[in-house]
Amino acid sequence: MMKAFTVGRFKPPLPRERGLGVRLFFTLAFLFMFITTQAQEKSNLILWYNQPAVKWTEALPIGNGRLGAMIFGGVEQDRIQFNEETLWTGEPRDYNRPDAFQYLPQIRKLLFEGKQKEAEKLAGEHFMGLKSKGGDKAEWLKEMRALKGMKGNPALPGYNDSKWKTITVPTYEGWETAGLEGLDGAVWFRTTFRLPEEWKAKNLVLDLNKVRDQDFTYINGKLIGTTDGADNRRKYIIPKEALVNGKNTIAIQVLNYFDKGGIAGYKDTSRHIVVYPQGGSAEDAISLNKEWKYFIQNDEPPAVPHYQAAYQPFGNLWLNFQNIGSISDYKRELNLANAISRTSYSSNGIAYTREYFASQPNQVIVIHLTASKPGNISLKAMLNSPHKYSSVKKTADNTIDLSVKVRNGALRGESFLRVVAAKGKVSIQNDTIEIDKADEVTLYLTAATNYKNYKDVSANPVAICNKALQSINGKTYREIKAAHIKEYQKYFNTLSINLGNSENEKLPTDKRIEKFASSNDPALVALYLQYGRYLLISSSRPGTYPANLQGIWNDKLAPPWGSKYTTNINAEMNYWPSELLNLSPMHQPMFKMIEELAQAGKETAKEYYNAPGWVLHHNTDIWRGTAPIDAPDHGIWVTGGAWLCHQLWEHYLFTQDKTFLKDTAYPIMKQAALFFNSFLIKDPKTGWLISTPSNSPEHGGLVAGPTMDHEIIKDLFSNVIHGGEILNTDKILRDTLAEKLARIAPFQIGKYGQLQEWLEDKDDTTDHHRHVSHLWAVYPGSGINWEQTPQLMKAARQSLLYRGDAATGWSLAWKINLWDRFKDGNHAFKLIRMLLSPASIHGEGSYPNLFDAHPPFQIDGNFGGAAGIGEMLLQSQTKYIDLLPALPDALPEGDVKGLCARGGFVVNLKWENEKLQQVELFSKAGRPCLLRYHDKVVELKTEKGKTYKFDGQLNRI
Repeated sequence: MMKAFTVGRFKPPLPRERGLGVRLFFTLAFLFMFITTQAQEKSNLILWYNQPAVKWTEALPIGNGRLGAMIFGGVEQDRIQFNEETLWTGEPRDYNRPDAFQYLPQIRKLLFEGKQKEAEKLAGEHFMGLKSKGGDKAEWLKEMRALKGMKGNPALPGYNDSKWKTITVPTYEGWETAGLEGLDGAVWFRTTFRLPEEWKAKNLVLDLNKVRDQDFTYINGKLIGTTDGADNRRKYIIPKEALVNGKNTIAIQVLNYFDKGGIAGYKDTSRHIVVYPQGGSAEDAISLNKEWKYFIQNDEPPAVPHYQAAYQPFGNLWLNFQNIGSISDYKRELNLANAISRTSYSSNGIAYTREYFASQPNQVIVIHLTASKPGNISLKAMLNSPHKYSSVKKTADNTIDLSVKVRNGALRGESFLRVVAAKGKVSIQNDTIEIDKADEVTLYLTAATNYKNYKDVSANPVAICNKALQSINGKTYREIKAAHIKEYQKYFNTLSINLGNSENEKLPTDKRIEKFASSNDPALVALYLQYGRYLLISSSRPGTYPANLQGIWNDKLAPPWGSKYTTNINAEMNYWPSELLNLSPMHQPMFKMIEELAQAGKETAKEYYNAPGWVLHHNTDIWRGTAPIDAPDHGIWVTGGAWLCHQLWEHYLFTQDKTFLKDTAYPIMKQAALFFNSFLIKDPKTGWLISTPSNSPEHGGLVAGPTMDHEIIKDLFSNVIHGGEILNTDKILRDTLAEKLARIAPFQIGKYGQLQEWLEDKDDTTDHHRHVSHLWAVYPGSGINWEQTPQLMKAARQSLLYRGDAATGWSLAWKINLWDRFKDGNHAFKLIRMLLSPASIHGEGSYPNLFDAHPPFQIDGNFGGAAGIGEMLLQSQTKYIDLLPALPDALPEGDVKGLCARGGFVVNLKWENEKLQQVELFSKAGRPCLLRYHDKVVELKTEKGKTYKFDGQLNRI
């Protein structure tokens, strides 16, 4: 009988004559069902594992928008790797090349003449942004070759290397992975091999494959080869004259200037670096994969010029526990409902628990340690950093301070660790906090830098850290935890989702990921959506800076792509869930960055295009660089700012906030439109207005008139016109933009029935490039849709079919949203299965901690994937609010509360057997709406603050 009870719908009849016993029975039954359902919902919001994290992509993320940490949960040694959002390389500087616009006409002329390579060459020489200042590489190289800092000559066979340390060679991912984290510079490596009798009087081949960056390789003191460049293969001939009977010495001086260093060898680690007779084969080889001796000659290489800065790790908190015996009942988890990570286990009959969270109200990372028996918590806590310029000192009897400074940059930081223990003893020895026999321990970690804004580095990190620690004075752990949960849940609890259950929920999260592709686990889909929301809250709170390529989490000094803001898709994708999934406040950090970019981009518009307004190319960083970077074939892309303007307009559409439109969105959008009003040029072949020079992001090189540019510019002009009408302003500008809008190159359908990516019909049906840029107007734009442009919609779908399903993580997420807009939920769900497949199998997919694998980790796939799940259930990009527009067969039942629709609406949905059962619509702005489910449309005039309910046939109830 209890199975029939449904929480929120069960209303048992309780007439007085049935008696207290019956009343009590039904009351208890309802309470049991409520508690069971609540517990089930909470379990659906937990990532959990039965072993500690070993790799960074197994650790669990926490964050408060400003501070982020990765929790490893080790038993004897726990690592908490942490970040602070403003610790970057670089400094305030001018990114713009003066008077670059002088070369604009010539670049355009070359492109119009079909001379792409010539245009790219000219642009590479005169149109790219300025790099940061570099050091004197030639002088440093001269000193290293003269053995500055060395005693004797380490290339010689008789050199005494007995006091050198050892390292595993090779290390394809850099010597950083073998213990030399943060090292750049000159390092000597030495090893030996014995010459087989049958190899005497023969030349040998030394195959090292890759070395990063430059090597000078010696055999028995004789230089046999030198190569510069990490991508160049090293395969040196060892002349027989250089060899001796018995033991032969290999000595290699490796010079590394930036990023990964060392003898890399082969990516396929089954292939060894070897020595073998010339003309022989690998079967004859002697493997050199082993421990080598090494010595760091110099770790101060000259600064390497960079176009933009890179996001930096801050440090590590290490907890080394004492008196650990055999372990049982280990569990590591992250609870999305309260943003608390937890590690628990039993040892020697004692149950231990650790809780970790990042508090926004108190601006501290909190770690709370308890044991089931008093006096059983003993540990040492220490701080360190991968930054060379870092130090730790004692600042109070229970507090230590980690100071860091970024190499060749303007930023420095401070991190304070305070320990509060119940009973036991707390002391500081050698800059390590020692806790002995405590009942309960709480650690408070905070961090800050001297970054004030993109022009000012005068902030006081010590004062910021002290303010955070002062905020916890007089407060108990439970009070701090309660304030954390309350602040977090005001954002997270705005949306709930239940897509059903499966047996796989009993499995640890890493095992669920492994089984997802071959079994039905709808609850994992719901968990993934909520994980995306959790990550956005944790990396982009109001008042902080926006989530970058890795959100707020990074453990590398040279992270992939600098962990910057790539604005030709990735930075925008981070915010796709913000409005739809009821996290509008999380969008605010992005808006603040757009305001700053609009200011910085004015100078770029002037210097590169002699145009008014502002422009942003395909990347930016914390210093708000807006000039083109990297290379002309993908770095000269002009519509980054215009795409960011789409984010502003979307926020207005969802919120109907006219104050935001008037004071923030419209002025920025207007200035971007003024730039393109000047920038667009008449194509001599067609007479259309086109965008050039530009590219279809990272695909096809520098061109005239890529489709994506035109889609975004059309969207911008249309939104500025509409915004001006709403605000009743800028009539002349509106008329000008409307006239130009009609002349921009139209969408074209090519010979294969595809939406053309370029002006010319040159799409390749076998091209599976990760970017699907020309489909922007389908998603995240709406200029191509089933209502107004069905033929273009079919052509866009054909393009996506040709592109194929396989893709990197973020590209899979984009394709999911596109298939949603095509209203093909089953195809979208096929890609969700791919997105949630183990990254260890194909590379792309998900890591054990559900981080998205590009590979490597990029957080945009998490955000785009979460939005894609939401788009299956609700769409509002046309005049309709579409209910369950792309529901896949794999999700036949469910309910969701809190989805948002354009026009200022919040929607609750319930469905069973793939059919809508119930709808609730809350109007935040009192706007009219058209509610649609399949072919049924209901026109509704709403009142602000009122809720409207419908059944599955859209009848009012």
